Amino acid sequence: MQSGYPVYPYIGWRAKTVIEPVAFPPQHQNRVPGLEYLMVPRPIFDNPGYIGSGKLKGKVAVITGGDSGFGRAIAVAYAKEGADLAIVYLNEHRDAAETKRYVEQFGVRCLILPRDLRDPAASCDIVAETMHHYQRLDIVVSNAAVQPYTPSIMNVSDEQLDNTFRTNVFPMFYLTKAALPFLRPGSAIICTTSRVAYEGNKNAIDYAATKGAIVSFIRTMAVSLADRRIRVNGVAPGPGWTPLTVSSWPAEMVSTWGVNSPFGRAVQPFEVAPAYVYLAASDSMFVTGQVLHVNGGAIRYS
Repeated sequence: MQSGYPVYPYIGWRAKTVIEPVAFPPQHQNRVPGLEYLMVPRPIFDNPGYIGSGKLKGKVAVITGGDSGFGRAIAVAYAKEGADLAIVYLNEHRDAAETKRYVEQFGVRCLILPRDLRDPAASCDIVAETMHHYQRLDIVVSNAAVQPYTPSIMNVSDEQLDNTFRTNVFPMFYLTKAALPFLRPGSAIICTTSRVAYEGNKNAIDYAATKGAIVSFIRTMAVSLADRRIRVNGVAPGPGWTPLTVSSWPAEMVSTWGVNSPFGRAVQPFEVAPAYVYLAASDSMFVTGQVLHVNGGAIRYS
């Protein structure tokens, strides 16, 4: 259970099976990445009704941005399915330690690696550390990102543009290149893109552009690696209640986050995680080059 992790204002969600729309308290964190332990309410990263069935038993997964948000929920779901983990994060040490403690209760091993993914050498080091500890690598989840609030292209400085692409896109190349020598047929690469790759977002111009680039990366690498039987897919979540949200958007926008989605609310991290399990497991052995849209009913042309 998500013991000790408040779920207000979703009290009772476990019994209802439906989470009702809710407004969040206005808040903003003046640091990137954001910190999950400071969010009010805390994101829901675990569904106690999700019982693993060994879909990933014996496998090893690297998850970037795995300390919090969607990455933490993915780590929990993978742990329930039996995967050992290497969680990569920038400097959110308290969130990473919480995630490590939480996933280890499911009997798996968890390596936490604070690294700056903008540095190409970091990906080589991540793979080397993972191989040293586990002697194998089966799943690569590229999930880390920044999301600057930019209401006009005139707000996108050269330095910001470089940093957004260097954080959101370049590491997918670096990590894929570092991991490929160790991936075997049946391995999976999964990238987090976004609904904004398909619909755009006038307040996240450079971020949306990176997410479009990620869709093209998914499709191109799927074709490139098909003969090696390595699958490359992605997940495009709707507006999520994650540290990325509260560190990116003004407080008044956070307070109504997700209300314009068909479900009238933000997606909680635990609701996204099963898509990553499906794409990592043998259930999807004939699926590659695809993006799963977990967005509460928004229709997208993909």
